[in-house]
Amino acid sequence: MVKGCMLRMGYNGPLNSANYLKSYFLKIYKFLIHSVLHALNHRKGGYDVMRDYQMNMLTTLVLNKKYNFSKIVLHYMKGNITSKGKTWIYPPFVQMMLDSAYPDLEKNENNDLLVHFHMDNEMLKVLVRYHKNHP
Repeated sequence: MVKGCMLRMGYNGPLNSANYLKSYFLKIYKFLIHSVLHALNHRKGGYDVMRDYQMNMLTTLVLNKKYNFSKIVLHYMKGNITSKGKTWIYPPFVQMMLDSAYPDLEKNENNDLLVHFHMDNEMLKVLVRYHKNHP
């Protein structure tokens, strides 16, 4: 189902991979992919590459199918908690919920937070310029 949806979305990269480049999709789907990656990504970077589980999320959105998004988000958050690393990485919407629930929580914006900017016309122009050979 996922590979068929990818082909319908105009994906012209390797299908048997764990990572899928955003630049291989048709322009009309790049903004949706960009939005999914920024909203549900548990990593600090890598917004040009979709992992296989993120492709499953995108496929369910495109095909209007049921999907347990919270299970995936909690799975990766649990992995961060049980790892030996000192930094917890979670999707940006979780930070929004924490900010809303605990407005007085002390934050060091220079070291603790990855700041995301709102989508504007300049960002849309950058997305339009994507091509197959984009690094």
